[in-house]
Amino acid sequence: MPDMSASASLAMTHLVTFAKEVDEDKVTPGVLGFIVFAVMAVAVWGLMKSMNRHMGKVSFEETSDAGAPAAGEERDRVREG
Repeated sequence: MPDMSASASLAMTHLVTFAKEVDEDKVTPGVLGFIVFAVMAVAVWGLMKSMNRHMGKVSFEETSDAGAPAAGEERDRVREG
């Protein structure tokens, strides 16, 4: 089995020489970075739109049933029984 540290150091040597060749003033995210950012922005927009639609369906008004016991009455019945 080959030594993993030797292959790792060889890979790092290639990366370091590549990093020395890159001009620091010209490094940009490029087209791939823009595409990733645009996809994430569209996904967040879609999630927010979906959440807004689901929150619009929620009714925050409390309805009371005449036949249903209040919370305190139910607790008293459980203790007695």
